[in-house]
Amino acid sequence: MPCLLSIVVPVYNEQQTLPRFLETIRAALLPVTQDYEIIFAADPCTDGTIDLIRQEHARDPRIKLLLFSRRFGQPASTLGGLAYSTGQAVVVIDCDLQDPPRLIGDMVRLWREGYKVVVPQRRSRQGETIIKRIIAHTGYWAINRMSTVPIPRNTGDFRLMDRRVVEELVKLRESHGFLRGLTSIVGFKTILLPFERAARVGGQGKYNRLTGSLRIGFNGIIAFSDALLSLMVVAGLAMATLALLAVPVVAYLKAKGLYMFAQGLATTCILMLFLGGVQLMSMGVLGAYIGRIYDEAKRRPKFIVEESLGLSESAPRLGQAGPQDGRDF
Repeated sequence: MPCLLSIVVPVYNEQQTLPRFLETIRAALLPVTQDYEIIFAADPCTDGTIDLIRQEHARDPRIKLLLFSRRFGQPASTLGGLAYSTGQAVVVIDCDLQDPPRLIGDMVRLWREGYKVVVPQRRSRQGETIIKRIIAHTGYWAINRMSTVPIPRNTGDFRLMDRRVVEELVKLRESHGFLRGLTSIVGFKTILLPFERAARVGGQGKYNRLTGSLRIGFNGIIAFSDALLSLMVVAGLAMATLALLAVPVVAYLKAKGLYMFAQGLATTCILMLFLGGVQLMSMGVLGAYIGRIYDEAKRRPKFIVEESLGLSESAPRLGQAGPQDGRDF
């Protein structure tokens, strides 16, 4: 049955934080609405996370489970939860409480005022290492310099989206699942909601560790910009120009008797190392784009559902058929 508000929560090995999250989000939703569902979109866990969700579902049918057949990662988990959600508005939130559920009331208020997308924007990043903060700052700068769509700085997947926005997201067939970019592509009236981000409640993040942040950021650049391809052309022209300028410099040094190296040694070594590095970098960029084309051409499912609790089998399916047709997502 459709509801007013869907809460989509991607989870993986969150047994330690899950009880506190449920307690906090129920308290946050109490003054907002009781017509809600909480969809835990879970990769297979090695702790007691899934059993906890099953127990909560038995006590409260509004707690629902979407369990995937293998680990597809946070972006795919989030898209899966969106595909199965039924709310007139949908909130995506992590269960580590760094994104505070208390903001949901303000997000719903802004949605009722007419905004289709409400995006909380971090004023601080407590609990994150200096390295991760540098990577985040650099990543947002690079993405916004290169991307064809604007992606607000210091935002994550934590956001509220109107049902119309979710329906348009579900129609997209891109396989990378970079929600921040996909939401910008879809468009609609958007507002930022500044907040102070707290440290994680317990344990370490299971999804967005350092390598995960780098991978997601790189996906954002590759998926929403071809600027790296243009950069390769500029780098090639710069190298060719540098090589041409080196010719009169070397000739002048030889004429003045100032050339102190063995014949051709310095020039050969420098050019080989420099041009070799540029070529390898360029091949890597080309490989990334070709790999993305390969992934899109294969049309593999973004996720495969092994088990669902409390969810409709007739939910929208990311442009593909559901299990009743013998096909996956």
